[in-house]
Amino acid sequence: MALEITDATFEEAVLNSDKPVLVDFWAAWCGPCRMVGPVIEEIAGDYEGKAIVGKVDVDANQEFAAKYGVRNIPTVLMFKNGEVVGRQVGVAPKDVYTKAIDELLN
Repeated sequence: MALEITDATFEEAVLNSDKPVLVDFWAAWCGPCRMVGPVIEEIAGDYEGKAIVGKVDVDANQEFAAKYGVRNIPTVLMFKNGEVVGRQVGVAPKDVYTKAIDELLN
């Protein structure tokens, strides 16, 4: 299951992680977000122990969404060593996300 990330836990869960991190910025009212959600959950299971897969509800947690310029949702950011190394805005097929994680694992 994807990790629920908040403004309070973002630094520890994402920026200080020794694994690649995929973060889905989403909101409950967002239709496209509801399409991406199950894909993110599936990826979380696929990469358990290899990468961190998390979700940030932008309505409840705006600090890091603003910091990373998330203006449209869903936006999925890839982090490695605390730095943004990839960005996908809008709905994308599962393989777009898994390819990004796989590149960071190699």
